[in-house]
Amino acid sequence: MYEKAKFLPAGDKSLIIEFGDSIKPEINKKIRDMYIAIEKSNLEGIQEMIPTYRSLLLSYNPLKLKYSELCGKLREYEENLGESDSEPAKVVKIPTIYGGEYGPDLEFVSSHCNLSVEEVISIHSSQNYLIYMLGFTPGFPYLGGMSDKLETPRLKTPRTKIPGGSVGIAGKQTGIYPIDSPGGWQLIGITPVKLYDPFAEPPVLLNAGDYVRFVPIDEKEYKSILKQVEEKKYKVDIALLDKE
Repeated sequence: MYEKAKFLPAGDKSLIIEFGDSIKPEINKKIRDMYIAIEKSNLEGIQEMIPTYRSLLLSYNPLKLKYSELCGKLREYEENLGESDSEPAKVVKIPTIYGGEYGPDLEFVSSHCNLSVEEVISIHSSQNYLIYMLGFTPGFPYLGGMSDKLETPRLKTPRTKIPGGSVGIAGKQTGIYPIDSPGGWQLIGITPVKLYDPFAEPPVLLNAGDYVRFVPIDEKEYKSILKQVEEKKYKVDIALLDKE
């Protein structure tokens, strides 16, 4: 992590705030805290913020906010980040049915990792995964924190269509496909919960800086939740992160 954040111009009306040059939870937390600080400041001229693994892209109106003035404000916010507790992160619980037609690659992951199917499911669903950022498709979460025991290579030939809600593993990462799309991850399960709904407010379920927890369910529970989701009656289980 850098001693001080770097402010890098990105065109004539954007700026990149860098906190480090590696992917680490503590760097990502700085990004989250800065995002919240800027959001709370209601600084005139700020148009959009996009958090990534180790930086924050900030778009602004140069007619309302000069670059030098913006950098000065950002440095003030940075110096005060540690003076008050940041907002507690949320843990979004994602019900997931593993294996079978819902997770066609679970057996391969099990064999590759020299684990039983039950062990793969247990390990995968036993921890909270930090959402570093969203990208690729609307609402696609880039998650960190998967056990090295589950590391599995991508498919040699990507699928042309993966069902929305599919849960997969690729290398050292796990993730969820929000919508139908091509993809090369090993599919181990699927969630009936929608991560992206253009007609909902907000349309995206997950946010960078929060966490995901996979909760194993059986087929009966899957169909029940799916019906509730389709009828717009399902309420996602969200808890505050236990820092203990």
